[in-house]
Amino acid sequence: MRLHKFIFILTIGVLFFLTGCAEDPDYEEQYIEVEKWAGVDNIYKVDREITSTKEVDKVRKTVNQADWSKAKASMARPADYRFTFQPKDRRIITKAALYELWISPNKDRVELVIDVESKYAQLNKKDSAVVIEIVTGDE
Repeated sequence: MRLHKFIFILTIGVLFFLTGCAEDPDYEEQYIEVEKWAGVDNIYKVDREITSTKEVDKVRKTVNQADWSKAKASMARPADYRFTFQPKDRRIITKAALYELWISPNKDRVELVIDVESKYAQLNKKDSAVVIEIVTGDE
């Protein structure tokens, strides 16, 4: 009888472990398409694509955890960068939010705007450093 209990408990434990390790069915591999302000006529040019899953997840986590406020932001100058999260599977069509990014003159803070959703966030120094390094490629 003890052996049956042990095998039952072991089986339940293994099932919990396997369920915890299972891939999230809603998870979709993505990349970030970054556009840089060209400096004339509000034209942005594709600067780079970030395809590293680790980096994409870091940026996604950082912007999702930002303290977003509902506000229509009016900035003094065009955004330094714009970026969107895009599915790696090009057959998937999604409506991606456009993140506009301003870097402070001291290069230690980032301000983000999602214009369509009227959202604004200013990141702390630590999170700003993460986003600046990954999105711009600079430290």
